[in-house]
Amino acid sequence: MPQPIPPERIRNFSIIAHIDHGKSTLADRFLEMTGAVEKRKSSEQMLDSMELERERGITIKAAAVALKAELDGEEYLLNLIDTPGHVDFSYEVEKSLQACEGALLLIDAAQGIQAQTVANAMLAMDQDMEVVPVFNKVDLPHARPEEIGEEMEHVLLLEKETAIHCSAKTGSGLEGVLRAIVERIPPPEGDGEKPLRALIFDAKYDEYRGVVVYLRMVDGHIHKGDMVHMIGGDADYEVLELGKFTPKPVPQNSLGPGEVGYLISNIKQLEDVRVGDTVTIQKGERAGALEGYREPQPMVWCGIYPTNSGDFENLRAALATLKLNDSSIIFEPESSDALGFGFRCGFLGLLHMEIVQERLERESGIDIVQTAPTVPYEVIMNDGESVVIHSPGDLPDPMQFTELREPKVVTHILVPTESIGAVMKLCSDRRGTFMRQEHLSTSRVMLTWELPLSEIIFDFYDRLKSGTKGYGTMNYEEPVFEASQLVRIRFLISNTEADALSIICHQDTAERRGRAVLRKLRKEIPRHQFEVALQAAIGGKIIARESIRALAKNVTAKCYGGDVSRKRKLLQKQKEGKKRMKSIGNVEVPQKAFLAVLSQDE
Repeated sequence: MPQPIPPERIRNFSIIAHIDHGKSTLADRFLEMTGAVEKRKSSEQMLDSMELERERGITIKAAAVALKAELDGEEYLLNLIDTPGHVDFSYEVEKSLQACEGALLLIDAAQGIQAQTVANAMLAMDQDMEVVPVFNKVDLPHARPEEIGEEMEHVLLLEKETAIHCSAKTGSGLEGVLRAIVERIPPPEGDGEKPLRALIFDAKYDEYRGVVVYLRMVDGHIHKGDMVHMIGGDADYEVLELGKFTPKPVPQNSLGPGEVGYLISNIKQLEDVRVGDTVTIQKGERAGALEGYREPQPMVWCGIYPTNSGDFENLRAALATLKLNDSSIIFEPESSDALGFGFRCGFLGLLHMEIVQERLERESGIDIVQTAPTVPYEVIMNDGESVVIHSPGDLPDPMQFTELREPKVVTHILVPTESIGAVMKLCSDRRGTFMRQEHLSTSRVMLTWELPLSEIIFDFYDRLKSGTKGYGTMNYEEPVFEASQLVRIRFLISNTEADALSIICHQDTAERRGRAVLRKLRKEIPRHQFEVALQAAIGGKIIARESIRALAKNVTAKCYGGDVSRKRKLLQKQKEGKKRMKSIGNVEVPQKAFLAVLSQDE
């Protein structure tokens, strides 16, 4: 059995960067350089194990891997945690950083500092971590490391002399990166003599072995066969297997302070494991709980319903399995007249919502229907109590509350100087408030706006990309609720309210949005024997109306000539029949009519 490496020769670090700046490629090179993977067996995106990650070329889940590197005759253990770059997965980044002492801040030497570079660097600095800047892709003909060094000093206050230049693709300069990890990132602080204390920073479900728990050791040792206690879940388990990822799981007899690995102990119930919980020893002196993680704040909500109503319980099980692997999803059961039983789910952003939907369909094989995304709103009731609602249908009667607040976010947008006008117009059209403008260099500028989150979640990012020829990037901070002139639009079909369709929007855009929904409904609802009235209303006031004409049968077709009173008699009879039918007849609204309105924005 190899000798354990002492904590002073362990380095726990993470790679943080904007999307496509080369995190996964750098991780692949580290795996090859340290001999964790043979060159002939290596492939691109080694740590992106999910099929969806490989297809889209993005990292969704953080991955942990233990690497052994030799430097100046000493052997070091480097625990690398690869993290996602997209704004929607910043919670995943935050979780990973809490298991590390330092981070490599990877910056593309051609594109320079982007919105997510700033956001992830701030996350690391807030946790007092050692940040090592690395300029990647310096081999590109249009790389401009000097200029980017000045941008970095201006925006992140990191000295440009501290940056290491490398190319993850060709492998040049990577020795310097490894040396910087060992020399500049501090070793973990941990005491092997103290009682066991370890942080659960991730978990996944294995059909054959139960829940696999990812651990970051803080104090003490853990051995195979030990009985351990999970403080948050208040449960005891026997350690059946311990190990490290190199990158494949390799069993170990024990783990010591500062190490990162996994634990398997026949945990069958998904609810028994909480990410951010503390593992300690069952008998003897127990350690206190670690700080753990803050609860994620979902900012986009939508309804997820099975197309086959019999799949409701299967959908519940699939969501519970997914929540273990992605703790930022929140779901609660709800029902709708139009769609039956389903769940109201909360996500960190639109990409996160899209990824969860795809993972649900692939991993569980259930056909699902997703309603249009909405944001949470805060309602101040007459007695001063504040209530957060996730669905327009939950909004109380206007007589019961004094104020309705919507989430607003401070948005940082990095754009080329020639695109400032287009971005300013886009933001002011979306009810934004301009805050400041900072020039990072002669060609790039950072604009800061305060925008309502409901205006961002639909097509804002697409409009930003097209308005800046693909060069604009954005990042937004935690939302704050602010009072606004908001109204709830109700939709009536033949005087019957369709609760699934109601929306909350700003007073100024209410009429336009109400009319757009009615136009779409008019195309989807088939004609009946009587006229069907479609109405949009705010409270008791109708703000828009569309009508679906009745099916008309020519009852006078058989009257050739003769007295006109015969025709009048037949028309009168038809009119009375339609009137009676209108009072007793129901409007059949097909499910696809609801989906056409719910699934897309207008």
